[in-house]
Amino acid sequence: MADEDFSLSPATSASAPSPSAHFYPFATSPDIIRSHEKDLFLTSNLVQQAQNIIRSLRGARFAHTYSETIKNLTEILYFSLTTLIGNRTLGEEYCDLVQLEDDTLQLPSFIRRAGYIVSSIIVPWILQRILPAFRQRLRAKLERSIARQQLKAQQAREGTKPSRKDTSKAPSFFTKLRIQKYILEHLDSVTSLNPVYAVSIATFYFTGAYYHLSKRLWGLRYVFTKKLEENEQRVGYEVLGVLLVLQIAVQSVLHVKKVGLSLHQEDLETEATHSRGQDDTLIHSIENPPTLPLLPASDARYDLSEDSTAIPWIPSGQQSRCTLCLEPFKDPSVTTCGHVFCWTCVRDWVREKPECPLCRQDVLLSKVLPLRG
Repeated sequence: MADEDFSLSPATSASAPSPSAHFYPFATSPDIIRSHEKDLFLTSNLVQQAQNIIRSLRGARFAHTYSETIKNLTEILYFSLTTLIGNRTLGEEYCDLVQLEDDTLQLPSFIRRAGYIVSSIIVPWILQRILPAFRQRLRAKLERSIARQQLKAQQAREGTKPSRKDTSKAPSFFTKLRIQKYILEHLDSVTSLNPVYAVSIATFYFTGAYYHLSKRLWGLRYVFTKKLEENEQRVGYEVLGVLLVLQIAVQSVLHVKKVGLSLHQEDLETEATHSRGQDDTLIHSIENPPTLPLLPASDARYDLSEDSTAIPWIPSGQQSRCTLCLEPFKDPSVTTCGHVFCWTCVRDWVREKPECPLCRQDVLLSKVLPLRG
């Protein structure tokens, strides 16, 4: 059914028409949604029939592999036989609607009709195919950049001594590293158009003007093809708009709170790292008291081969020998099961096999205790 005879205002009008002078009322939200659902139902049936035909001709695997392509091509064919050539879709005819240009209140031009089909079907199709590769490349680039910045920051901390002035200085909230970390962590949502679609739908529920983002882009609005009577006045979906705005607001607040807590925790960890570095500097600057004997790490503090009475409660003779090296104890240490060995002997053994050399009981190196006289 062609709509070339549908006229709303004289074509020779010098001034732009206004909605108040418009004879036919603009369509309301319920009728626009009903028209969209009707077209969606019809295109779904066409897609299913097309897949059945492809499946019978090329097999189930081919139909499954190219199911998205079959769906998009079927929708392009449906809207090309209706919207592109100037006819109404079956959903628009079902709800007595027709598209107009919002600025001229005339039937849409061929460029706008073609642009609507391209932006509503072809562009999302292309984005769906290129977005995974784009996200993968962007993720790899962000990971390399973050790694370089963290390495430079670590080298700068190691090369300079931390001072009280540095630790008291609050880090900037927005830095290049933090922004890149945020984008990397939320890459899928940042590169998605779902938030834009949600805001567009919420706006539609309040105004009832543009259900599709593509119609808003090309300035296409629906009007009724008849004048509504008093008992046919439609009710809008403003309540749904309020609920959707509340949902978006709550999700945004929770997201901002989560990101803020994460940044605060990161600041605390950074301050703790700087404090540990400063404490280590102060501790190393203190001289060791002269009463503490300074021994090399390789020398034993208690060597029973040189002084059998270094630990008087260990009996002399065979019981003062280590069962691993068969020599007198050097820094004797006891395991959790009660057996005594040299510290270096039991340390090396437990590192290789975390068990007692004699009774095979499980032993952790952190549980081995040195004996003192």
